[in-house]
Amino acid sequence: MKIQLTNEATRKIQDKIGTQKGHLKLKYDTEGCGCVVSGIPTLWFIHHPVEGEDIKIETNTLPILVEKSKMVFLDEELKIDFSSQSNTFQLKSPGQIINGRMNFLMFPGE
Repeated sequence: MKIQLTNEATRKIQDKIGTQKGHLKLKYDTEGCGCVVSGIPTLWFIHHPVEGEDIKIETNTLPILVEKSKMVFLDEELKIDFSSQSNTFQLKSPGQIINGRMNFLMFPGE
């Protein structure tokens, strides 16, 4: 899997996390979706990876964790961008916009 972050996305992520310690995670969130195949990709900033489940993907800027069991639902090439017009992150692949209004959550569930 290859993930690229645009300069705008990297800058916005760094603005949000500041000096806090943690890990950026591309979470395939299925809670409330009714079915595991109906998940929504979301950016999370977490304290600790889930041992045995989260895989670290090196990117052009910041490493990102991805759940090994959910990688099947993501494209092989991904780009994380930030739209200043909609003030949201976007997840794209070469053939589609996967999530045009991707949320960024700080320490969800902790």
